[in-house]
Amino acid sequence: MNQVTQMNRVHLAKDGSESKTIPAWITFLLAASCGLIVANLYYAQTLIGPIAAATHLSSGAAGLIVTLTQIGYVLGLLFIVPLSDIIENRRLTVISLSVVVVALVAATLASNAALFLGASLFIGLGSVAAQVLVPYASFLAAEEHRGRVVGNVMSGLLLGIMFARPLASFVSGLWGWHAIYAISAVIIALLTILLSRVLPQRQPVPAMNYGGLIRSLGTLLKNTPVLRRRAIYQASLFGTFSLFWTTVSLRLADTYHLSQQGIALFALAGVAGAVASPIAGRWADRGWTRPLTGLAFMLAAAAFLIAYLFQNDSRVTLGLLTLAAILLDMGVSGNLVLGQRAIYSLGNEARGRLNGLFMAIFFVGGAIGSSLGGWSYAYGGWGMTTLIGLAVPVLAFLYYLTERKQEQA
Repeated sequence: MNQVTQMNRVHLAKDGSESKTIPAWITFLLAASCGLIVANLYYAQTLIGPIAAATHLSSGAAGLIVTLTQIGYVLGLLFIVPLSDIIENRRLTVISLSVVVVALVAATLASNAALFLGASLFIGLGSVAAQVLVPYASFLAAEEHRGRVVGNVMSGLLLGIMFARPLASFVSGLWGWHAIYAISAVIIALLTILLSRVLPQRQPVPAMNYGGLIRSLGTLLKNTPVLRRRAIYQASLFGTFSLFWTTVSLRLADTYHLSQQGIALFALAGVAGAVASPIAGRWADRGWTRPLTGLAFMLAAAAFLIAYLFQNDSRVTLGLLTLAAILLDMGVSGNLVLGQRAIYSLGNEARGRLNGLFMAIFFVGGAIGSSLGGWSYAYGGWGMTTLIGLAVPVLAFLYYLTERKQEQA
């Protein structure tokens, strides 16, 4: 109890100084919380088939199931996350998670497309609580350990993303697709209560009102080349990530005739890609951000090249597709930590807004990727889908080659 009381006194001092230590239990709590929260954005990715059938969505419109969740997340990143620079962070987190709980209950009860898609939008909107917690962790960490701390917290977030897909498929196979939303509603409700009791307070010192805060987003984007570049890098990778995971479950069912449990096992293999997150954070602390960024693009391109070249229905090809999923997840998760470490090094007073802009831009890429994936698979098949997925990281790599020293961090 004394440890909790002590940590509840952690705050950003009025002179701008930061706490230089972060207990391991707080890092673990933040990592686990981020994973549980952000998983809600991804449960639908391997359930697109049964959800679309149950809600009478066409195959061409099925991508909206994921896209609207990501649009909600983008809106939250732009209009809710910046509030973390002026509102006490624990209270903001609890309010956001309360929205998630209500939306999850609505998704559980949904029997038509309109209700489910509306619930998806609000699931995304409230799940930005995770992006209040990630920069919050960086406030507690010393500069020389920031990459490690952010990497560890992001490991939890990325494990949530990656476990969400197999867990949703497994639960759906047992009790139907509604069940995963009901289970998550209970978990997030309990998590909200826990965080409201033990999460350390952080009361920022407001430098402007909310209107000024939102207006400042454009100025920050214009005047921060590191932010623009890192956001574009991650938007391209996350777009291909969303394109792949929006369509691969359909590919696995159509070509390999996998059940929901089989799709769950495939998605579980992608969890191996999360190992890149803490490694990237540690190596970024050593100054290796630039070469690791190039490697991330190469991994993503290699993943789609494998998926494009090997398209028959053999077990060998299924194994290669699994390898492609792991390589893609490694590239995306590693580059995400590199990007967040870079923007968190830009300053303290605008960190919430910088993070919100960064995440919003790359989630726009994810929303485009999800929507494009549904369309390309419906009208051009797996071949067109993988060619699009291959082209994006290649183009991003060419853009990466134009990076100047002042745009590195």
